[in-house]
Amino acid sequence: MDVRWEEAGWERLTGRAGRRRLPVWDCTVGLVVGDESVLLIDPGSSLREGSLVRAEAERLTGRRVTHIAFTHGHFDHVFGGAAFAGAAFYAAVGLDALLAGPTGREELRADAVRHGLTPDLAAEAADLLVAPGHLVSGEWTLELGGVQVLLANAGPGHTPHDLAVCVPGERETVFCGDLVEESGEPSAGPDAVPRQWPAALDRLLSLGGDDALYVPGHGAVVSAAFVRAQRDTLATRFGVSDA
Repeated sequence: MDVRWEEAGWERLTGRAGRRRLPVWDCTVGLVVGDESVLLIDPGSSLREGSLVRAEAERLTGRRVTHIAFTHGHFDHVFGGAAFAGAAFYAAVGLDALLAGPTGREELRADAVRHGLTPDLAAEAADLLVAPGHLVSGEWTLELGGVQVLLANAGPGHTPHDLAVCVPGERETVFCGDLVEESGEPSAGPDAVPRQWPAALDRLLSLGGDDALYVPGHGAVVSAAFVRAQRDTLATRFGVSDA
C-alpha cells in the first residue's frame, strides 16, 4: 500500500500506475507516471471535477499532467478535459468528430443532465469540451520516460470509439473504459455496438493476458477470469455466436 496515494483517495496499482474511483457515477480515473511525462485516463464528469482531479494528480506526482486519454466519449469520462490546458489528448479515431460537432456536444450535455449533473455544469463542460488531437486507429505507443504505454483501439463495443490503455509493470495493467464494468451490468446505450462487444473483450484479453490487472470504467479492479465471464455473458445477452 502507498499511504500517500491512499490518503488522497487513490489506489496504487503498480509502481507506475494508479487510479481513483470518483463519486456519484463511480467512474475510474487512471494515472500513469513516467520519469518525464504524466498520462491521465478519463478526466472526470465536469470542469469542476476535472480541476480537482488535476490538483490531486499534481500533488501526487509533483508535475503537471501532459497527456490525456479518453477511453470513450460519454460525459462522465470526457467532461473534465478542459481543466487540463496544454495537455495532448488521445482517443480512438472518430471520437474527434463527435466531440467537436454541435450535435455531439448537445447530446452529451443533455445526457449529463438526465443523469443528474446540474444544467450549469453540463452546459459549461459542453461549451469547453476538448476534442482529441491524436487519434488511434490501431495501436499507439506513448513514451513517458521509463515506461512505454500502449493505446489500443479495442472497440467498437460499448461505443463506436473504445480505447484501452495498457501499462507494463510488475503486472500488466489494462484500463478498459466501459468495455468492462464491475459495479453493475455493462451499460448498452443507443451508441453501443453490441454484436461486436464480445470481440472487443477478446482483444482486451489478448492485450493483457491471464495475469494482468483489468481496470473497469466503473467498479473494482478485476481479473482476466472476470473479463472472460463478462464476455460470455454479453455474447449470450446479445446473441453472438463463437462460430
